[in-house]
Amino acid sequence: MSAAILQGVPATTLDTDLWLDLPERQYIRVLNLCSGLGAGIRANTVVELSDGSLVNFLYQVDGLKAFEQEFKNALRLSWLGMKAPVLPLTRIYRSKKFVGRPKDLAHLPLIEQTLSLNRRLKNR
Repeated sequence: MSAAILQGVPATTLDTDLWLDLPERQYIRVLNLCSGLGAGIRANTVVELSDGSLVNFLYQVDGLKAFEQEFKNALRLSWLGMKAPVLPLTRIYRSKKFVGRPKDLAHLPLIEQTLSLNRRLKNR
């Protein structure tokens, strides 16, 4: 949800999801790198940074195209002092709708409202 929040969706989240272009079986490489940088390992896909924030590593995102195809269309937005590639809201919406977990479905109206507002502002 962090990428959606960066694009104006009025929501909060407890973690940041990072989609990695690696096979999931290589998760230990990611955890070793994070541990070496001082992060605490909380699960096979979750680390806690020194400031207490959580990062969840995703190795596939359901409902979307392959990583390299989605990456080509990623937006570059300011995040923590750098330009980070993030999925556009339409792609976040698609994935959340496809997955269909209650917490994902709860975000859909907020994303829809933000997309609608963005379209109206663009057409002014």
